[in-house]
Amino acid sequence: MVSISNGDKCGMEQTAAVVVTYNRKDLLEKCIGSLLGQRGASCDVIVVDNASTDGTRAMIKEKFDVPSVRYENTGANLGGAGGFQYGVKKAVQLGYEYVWIMDDDTLPNETALLELFNADKKLDGNWGFLSSVAYWTDGSICRMNIQKKNIFKHIGDNEYKSDIAPIKMCSFVSLLVKSDVICELGLPIGEYFIWTDDYEFTGRISRKYPCYMVPGSKVVHAMKNHIRVNFAMDDASRINRYHYIYRNDVHCYRQYGLAGWCYIILKDIYTVFDILIHSKTHRMRKIRTVFRGFIEGLSFYPEIKTVYE
Repeated sequence: MVSISNGDKCGMEQTAAVVVTYNRKDLLEKCIGSLLGQRGASCDVIVVDNASTDGTRAMIKEKFDVPSVRYENTGANLGGAGGFQYGVKKAVQLGYEYVWIMDDDTLPNETALLELFNADKKLDGNWGFLSSVAYWTDGSICRMNIQKKNIFKHIGDNEYKSDIAPIKMCSFVSLLVKSDVICELGLPIGEYFIWTDDYEFTGRISRKYPCYMVPGSKVVHAMKNHIRVNFAMDDASRINRYHYIYRNDVHCYRQYGLAGWCYIILKDIYTVFDILIHSKTHRMRKIRTVFRGFIEGLSFYPEIKTVYE
């Protein structure tokens, strides 16, 4: 593991923004700029680089050679899940009280962190995690990042109109978590590699503590497409990676008992029919991927690691 830093702790902040990146230095530069431009509340930045080959390290050194930005190279592509596990662990070990988690294409509004801490005051600290509202580049709600009020339902218009709305699951696109909660309940599961690690982690927390979406805290998720993952319509080059989502879903949702199993089975059946109806090529290969992921998930028992092991 390789790091570039100026001492054991980046700065004097109580919050560390953990940003996982892989070969997207231009987006990463904008993300870091948005983080350093926060008003009313501030944070240090820990960049977790999954061994990028596009000059990410050089860009950090050139543009952000300051004590408040720490660069960590994992030495290999650990996937998003592995990167978040690595970065969250590092932030807690460095002594930060809060960890602000996000992808490298997240662009927080200049008061995004302040609004999260305003919610903290209203809640008198009684929360496990707080989630921002993610917008797409056209100003509409980003459909990839709509929070869940339970395992079957996403939030709706009423939640967006409130000051603070209770939720159960959300993405890692601007998620504030207490280090004490992480120490108690464990890190994100790196073995997931990609997909569902955010829902598993936030669901684990919300089963123990009340958790909330904060409409006043806003970020832009500068992703290419403004849609949820759609296996039926995705191209052949990405088929192999999809087994992760169907494997990880089994592990994540079976923790909710009968309701969780119903969700998994209904979702997989829907996906198979969606593939049969809408996929123009590779139908059987995609269906086999769904079933392979499900079967793999039945015997998938990843370890939930703690901060200091």
